[in-house]
Amino acid sequence: MDNQKEHFLGVDVGGTHLKIGLVSREGEIIDFFKEDTQPLSKSPTGFNVGFVEVVGKYLSKFKQVQKVGIGLPGLISKDRTTTLEIPAIRSLDGFHLKGALLERYPGKSFFLENDASAAALGEFRFGKSKASPNFLFITMGTGIGSACVIDGEIFKGSRGNAMEMGHMLSRGNVTLEKLIGRDGILHILDQMVNAYPEKAEELLNQELGTHLMVDSAKSGNQVALLAFQEVGDILGEAIVSTMRILDVNEVYFGGGISAGLEFMMPSIDKTIRQYITPYYHKDLKLKKATLGNNAGTLGAAALCFMGSGL
Repeated sequence: MDNQKEHFLGVDVGGTHLKIGLVSREGEIIDFFKEDTQPLSKSPTGFNVGFVEVVGKYLSKFKQVQKVGIGLPGLISKDRTTTLEIPAIRSLDGFHLKGALLERYPGKSFFLENDASAAALGEFRFGKSKASPNFLFITMGTGIGSACVIDGEIFKGSRGNAMEMGHMLSRGNVTLEKLIGRDGILHILDQMVNAYPEKAEELLNQELGTHLMVDSAKSGNQVALLAFQEVGDILGEAIVSTMRILDVNEVYFGGGISAGLEFMMPSIDKTIRQYITPYYHKDLKLKKATLGNNAGTLGAAALCFMGSGL
């Protein structure tokens, strides 16, 4: 590795692991590491001090790194210095993270962002999709995350935490995340299995999971396909509302459950086109994001570029 080349650290913070990548200017992951969060939570000094020390561990390992991007699963202050509500790691709530990092590692630069927003920036900066400077980004995993890039920058809202689509009220005044987060999708699948047992085939008497659902859909299982269609209808309705509010017509989908996007896409597309006008039809783009499992790490690294002219 040429230490004279500029590299960045991308830190993707999750409830069980920290994913840390040494990333080049071109978006190549030069080196990659995972740190278990459990030892940090059990540390006598607490998670927050432990997290700051872990960042230092990699700054010491890669002394050429001057900039670190950190993607966080929750709400952060508008000035991007303080973690406000991080449901997966409650000890981070209300922690002046950027201040602690700067105090410990003066001379380095740190960039904090919501993880879905970071992933959107990663797709914008490094993705093969060649996203425009204006698009909606939706992640489908355990929950539903979302972000919007407008004029090449994250749309933050008035207080810094806009674009929580997962908490939009949807059918029956239930949140979108509850309806079509991982558990919601499996609930829909279970309902379909019970409604059409004669078509369920390999899904009968099985522990239902999203991998099984995707594999069954790929083999043509009618019940799995019906479940994905229902998920697509619900997501499409939410996208219509969001498109109308934000005036965007380009949407990218990421996250683990996007593995089944091909089975949701027909109903997503149909639902959107049913409720929007020709103004939005023009150049409508609905695409799968391209960074896959590296979205979090590359997205965090992409934060180091924003507003810097790099």
